[in-house]
Amino acid sequence: MNKEKLHVIVANEQPNLCQIVAIKDNEIVYSDTWNNYKPTDNVHIASVTKSVMSILIGIAIQKGMIESVNQKVLEFFPDYVIKRGEKTIQDVTLYHLLTMTAPYKYKSEPWTKVCTSEDWTKSVLDLLGGRNGITGEFKYSTLGIHILSAIITKVSNMSTLDFANEYLFKPLGIEERKPCIVKNKEEHITFVTSKSPKENGWFCDNKGIVTSGFGLCLSAEDLSKIGQMCLNKGMFDNKQIVSAEWITQMTTPYIKCDEKFAFMQYGFLWWVIDKEKNIYSAIGDSGNVIYVNADKNIVISVTSTFKPLVFDRVQFIQKYIEPFIAE
Repeated sequence: MNKEKLHVIVANEQPNLCQIVAIKDNEIVYSDTWNNYKPTDNVHIASVTKSVMSILIGIAIQKGMIESVNQKVLEFFPDYVIKRGEKTIQDVTLYHLLTMTAPYKYKSEPWTKVCTSEDWTKSVLDLLGGRNGITGEFKYSTLGIHILSAIITKVSNMSTLDFANEYLFKPLGIEERKPCIVKNKEEHITFVTSKSPKENGWFCDNKGIVTSGFGLCLSAEDLSKIGQMCLNKGMFDNKQIVSAEWITQMTTPYIKCDEKFAFMQYGFLWWVIDKEKNIYSAIGDSGNVIYVNADKNIVISVTSTFKPLVFDRVQFIQKYIEPFIAE
């Protein structure tokens, strides 16, 4: 296998893929682009945003702004008025949000209801809880974890965007992100589905709070820096960005998922691919991925334009990209 042959395989088998960057032993050993993307272009990384949010929560804990993952969510929202008869919400903690075991009062996420509301955070809090109590059941949620961004805004006295720029992106050498606010449903859909490169942005609600579950735009090179920092137990360029303890907690499996999620395990908003081999990933819709193989000292990042139901990207990485850079 050579780079030219691999380029053709990617183009044929993963037609929406835009960028790949692979790092081995702290050095970029492979980089390529497709679909007229440049290495510096930004892509909406979809749910990889969740994994970045987990790192930000870890930084906030490290700085003493948050006591622990066992803090109850409502401690951060003392003015929130609990609905009559609702008891479960009072026991929901950060741990439940981070492991996707928080209970919600819906069968499918009410996007229109939340995204057209005057206050996304309150709307999501209104959905939290329910009659069944906290069961520990895995319930993957993109809207529900918006609360995490609101919490960082409250405890840091900064916008989550400024917090991320100051304590994560800047130390990693990632260009400052700017708020992306849409005016209507059509612009929201265009943001998600457009196949053109994005600005240096992060999707925000109407109050300027960045979304926790989606909406961040980065390049594969940016993602590789995040992956390398995680591989190095929170260190980057001789600076401790987030504690080694948090990286360990974040990539520890707490939940084993069913067939719908390929029987993967889940940490704190990171997927654990193989605990024994120390492989974990941030995975987003359309096949956006940060893949970390700590045992082999490998990081592989992939960006892609919108395409629903791409479920084989990690397997593709393991079949073609990882063996190629390990040669």
